[in-house]
Amino acid sequence: MSRTPGPSSSPPPASLPPSPPRPSATRRRPDAALGPVLTGALRHSSVLTTAACLFSVASAGAAVALPAALGHTLDLVLDSRPGGQAAIALCAVLLIAEVLLDALVALTGGVTSARSTAWLRRRGIDHLMSLAPHRVADHFTPGDLVTRLTGNAADAGTAPTTAATGLAALITPIGALIALALTDIWLAAVFLAGLPLLTWLLRTFARGSSDSVQRYQRVQADIATRLVEALGGARTIAAAGTERRERTRVLAPLCELGAQGRHMWQIYGRAVVGSSILVPLLTTAVLAVGGIRLAHGSLTVGELLAASRYAALTAGLGGVVGQLNALVRSRAAAHRTGELLTLPPVPHGSRPLPVDGRGRLELRAVTVVRGGAAVLRGVDLVVPGGVTMAVVGHSGAGKSLLAAVAGRLTDPDSGQVLLDGVPLCEADPAQLRREIGYAFERPVLFGDTVGAAIGFGPYEPPAHEIEAASRAAGADSFLRLLPDGYAAPLARAPLSGGEVQRLGLARAFAHAGRLLVLDDATSSLDSVTELHVSRALVHDVRTGSRLLIAHRVSSAARADLVAWMEHGRIRAVAPHDRLWADPDYRAVFAHTGDEENRAAS
Repeated sequence: MSRTPGPSSSPPPASLPPSPPRPSATRRRPDAALGPVLTGALRHSSVLTTAACLFSVASAGAAVALPAALGHTLDLVLDSRPGGQAAIALCAVLLIAEVLLDALVALTGGVTSARSTAWLRRRGIDHLMSLAPHRVADHFTPGDLVTRLTGNAADAGTAPTTAATGLAALITPIGALIALALTDIWLAAVFLAGLPLLTWLLRTFARGSSDSVQRYQRVQADIATRLVEALGGARTIAAAGTERRERTRVLAPLCELGAQGRHMWQIYGRAVVGSSILVPLLTTAVLAVGGIRLAHGSLTVGELLAASRYAALTAGLGGVVGQLNALVRSRAAAHRTGELLTLPPVPHGSRPLPVDGRGRLELRAVTVVRGGAAVLRGVDLVVPGGVTMAVVGHSGAGKSLLAAVAGRLTDPDSGQVLLDGVPLCEADPAQLRREIGYAFERPVLFGDTVGAAIGFGPYEPPAHEIEAASRAAGADSFLRLLPDGYAAPLARAPLSGGEVQRLGLARAFAHAGRLLVLDDATSSLDSVTELHVSRALVHDVRTGSRLLIAHRVSSAARADLVAWMEHGRIRAVAPHDRLWADPDYRAVFAHTGDEENRAAS
């Protein structure tokens, strides 16, 4: 084993690749985030969206045809001309058709919105799982993610239905205006005189509402983020007695949320009030002119009835405000959902790992940049197959980032990581996750029962392997004391921090393949349990190589080799007893008790 080059042989900081600027969701071109969401939602529900559009257009056609049929029927009845019964039957058919078509629009529209929302959420969650954890954390807070994948996805999911029914919302008043012109051109001219003012009202609403909706949704995400943080630290808040202060902090953006909400409703209200005043005035003017023309014999009673109905339908242009409001909300929500989807996923290959591999891990000139600074600097490291290597160093040396790179939880900005000679970026991801086991300092457990939590992973081990992994992690003894043993509900199991950490170790042991990475996974264990785990790791856990991020001198002493890190570089690789002669190495464990240091020496 050759010692890794020291700091003098590493590339100077000036030669490091520049850190890419942190992307900002607010600086992204809107179309880049918006297009894939709206077009994808439309394609996913294309059949239902088309059906909703056809039903709404047919309903609009029936609504436009009905006044003419009613007017013609009235003239036939008043003049006692033949064909009155057939005209009445036609009116009934049109009326029934309009009711049924409206019901079908509501049904297909509701189903379309539900399917589109579900598709957006599934796609968002799938994409989120394909991203590197640090990339997600760089762009979004947990509360912001929850808001984007729940409320924003629901608003964006209504876009196909809103667009489909919005077409009918335009066809009805435009068709009615054309029919009004065919009935009497002067009546249409009266209505058209006020149309520019109505158009101006709609444009003003759309322009002012869009910005306000986006601000409102951002403040919602801010409140959700603060609430998630408070829930995560609920015990600390209770112990510190800062409940009121924290409640004030969480709800601090509420004033801005209220202001943006009031501003939205003010814009909407002004548009509705303006259209509510203008439209009745136009309708009244049409009826007044129609009455004059009826008195002069230029219109029949039936034509005046049809004209009054067409004037009312044409006034439906004011109802487009509601459709615009829904479209604005959907567009803003789709933009926020799309920002998540524009982040590039982790690229994968399909190259299989060699069958006879023993877990040889190799890092070649690995550099990782975070926040504009290099955390790992040209790291060269080899972990031979079947060897346990402890990684030690002062806080901030880059140990946990090295562990993340080793198991491909993140990719280096430059350099290469290989497992049994295969670059991790080229390996088949499914096989990679089966062959690399992970245990963390603060494990998160998933599953309905404690047994399911241990078996959680790329595959479910049989019960006897789960129990064997629990014994190796020192968890079997306290699990059997639970009322239902391994079948005990995880949510109600009274677990301490050390017991949760042992379950995380058991989960890693149960899925150990050719590489096992323990990222300070024994920090909460007592010395006796840690000794038991260390011995089991060597003798009982079937795995190839082991990379152990260690803070305790005892963990380093039991490892075959120790990689000593300083300032993002490997200072030395050697057995612990050889490194112990160096006072700088001993200073790494200055926080460890004297008794443990004497035992290690």
